[in-house]
Amino acid sequence: MVHILANPKRFLQLSARIVPIALVLAVVLGAVGLYGGLVLAPKDYLQGEAMRIMYVHVPAAWMAMFIYAALGAASASYLIWKHPVADCLARGASPVGAAFTAVALVTGMIWGIPSWGVAWVWDARLTSVLVLLFLYMGHIVLLHSIQDSEQASKFAAILALLGLVNLPIIKWSVDWWNTLHQPASISSLERLRDPSIDGAMLWPLLVMGAAFMFWVMALLLLAARREIAHRRLRVQWLRGGRG
Repeated sequence: MVHILANPKRFLQLSARIVPIALVLAVVLGAVGLYGGLVLAPKDYLQGEAMRIMYVHVPAAWMAMFIYAALGAASASYLIWKHPVADCLARGASPVGAAFTAVALVTGMIWGIPSWGVAWVWDARLTSVLVLLFLYMGHIVLLHSIQDSEQASKFAAILALLGLVNLPIIKWSVDWWNTLHQPASISSLERLRDPSIDGAMLWPLLVMGAAFMFWVMALLLLAARREIAHRRLRVQWLRGGRG
């Protein structure tokens, strides 16, 4: 993995093979998961049809956290080894992560209206996810507000690493504090064997989670490829200008 992050050419070759496969799997699994969740799964005995929004909300929330973890790993790799592809991955990850976090927040607010009677409360889980969105936005702002690209990448990477402390807060906020947000239905392998959600509802959720994972994989690789291409064009432009 370290060698791939250090070699843009190798990364481009590998990602060119992975992206189309990931996109196909995302579409196929997404279609199966949506059909299972919207058509086959029974409605919830308490929330009725409103529960079906979880097939988008929950995977989006999972991906919001996963992408930030990937952002932190790429940032650490850049700070330690100065790998250019790691920086490209980090730069591409924050807009994608911000988008999935926004989807998680909006769908959560929509789900909150029939469940809680309000769209927003300053609940520990909701607030920590909102902080996650601000961290993504802060990362984006740092990258575009500092003229020196190396300094921008360095400061943005430091922010990304500091923000990692928010991930366990999001994860365990429903256990640490008394919140309106429901506890996790799937939080470990043990809970996966005996989840608090009916199996007819569980399998479409897991399939949608896999679909979102492949979608995110493709988006992150495409974003990194775009950043590499942008840098190459910039180098060519500078050389042409000097010539």
